[in-house]
Amino acid sequence: MNRTNQTPGAEGLFDALPVLDEDANRRLHRRLVDAAEAAGILDVAYRTIDTPVGSLLLAATDQGLVRIAYPNQGHDQVLAKLAEQVSPRVLLAPRRLDPVALQLDEYFAGHRSAFDVMLDWRLSHGFRRQVLAQLPRIAYGHTASYAAVAAAAGSPRAVRAVGTACATNPLPIVVPCHRVVRSDGAVGGYAGGPEAKRTLLTLEAAA
Repeated sequence: MNRTNQTPGAEGLFDALPVLDEDANRRLHRRLVDAAEAAGILDVAYRTIDTPVGSLLLAATDQGLVRIAYPNQGHDQVLAKLAEQVSPRVLLAPRRLDPVALQLDEYFAGHRSAFDVMLDWRLSHGFRRQVLAQLPRIAYGHTASYAAVAAAAGSPRAVRAVGTACATNPLPIVVPCHRVVRSDGAVGGYAGGPEAKRTLLTLEAAA
């Protein structure tokens, strides 16, 4: 007599499992995040927020905000890079980014001219880091030339390097590289694209 190895009712094996609705999924995810934080294994938390310059990716470590990325930079690619450069333990954990998200909302509403958040500078090194340290000194609603920033950073001839530092700024908006423009007044390049840069400068000029 021939017998098969088929388990009776195998085709309905998952029928009895409950289907989680969206709220249940959120609660489950929140418990996962809480457990990861309690265990000290949530190294990089991230979330996205909608803004006038598109959906921004925010990422933070326990040392502070480590990355802001524009849509055109590819959020998935940025997260993959963070997993390589910082830690593979990256998790969607919006609550850790709530203070940053609130301050960005206030900025885009015209109610905030400076940010008060801890920053994790590990993605910026050497002269680029020196350049970025100068940028918060450019007052809200004002601009400075690449040449002026190069001089302030101690290397007057390093105009091109200043452009590279601004283009690779891991913390745009909060570290205001959008306030650096060409000597002829043209906006110059920007990680989020020239239209995003114009939007930020127009917002600040109108405040």
